[in-house]
Amino acid sequence: MLPDEDLQRKNWLSVLAKAEETQLAEALDRLDQQSGFRWLRRGETGAVMVRGRMAGTGTAFNMGEMTVSRAAVQLDNGIVGMGYAAGRVPRKAETIARIDAQLQRNPAVAEEILAPLVRAQKGQKEESGRKAAATKVDFFTLVRGDNPK
Repeated sequence: MLPDEDLQRKNWLSVLAKAEETQLAEALDRLDQQSGFRWLRRGETGAVMVRGRMAGTGTAFNMGEMTVSRAAVQLDNGIVGMGYAAGRVPRKAETIARIDAQLQRNPAVAEEILAPLVRAQKGQKEESGRKAAATKVDFFTLVRGDNPK
């Protein structure tokens, strides 16, 4: 069972953007796609400016550009789905847009579609953490007994 915040649109878009293209294709196949759609924007690639802050609280500065793909679809009932993904992956953005529209049309299936993606992403994060922990170096300082304070 996913927490309620994972079932909010902004969070499911984040989950979809981080998913692998093959996982997204499988998720789209599981959705009931009864309504037709039309492309508002086919997948396209561009650049966005990434902004940062020192220590998360300082003055914002332009850190650099990042390549991003985007797409948009509209279902026959008027619902608009958006898809954004990091990199030159227009097909991934198109798949995300189609899934987003279907999840808005029928939010009851969000749990079924998103849960496997969330589990996979948590597993990847844990694996990455284990790999990083395996390379951890502990530094320590010995206090010499002949050093009076």
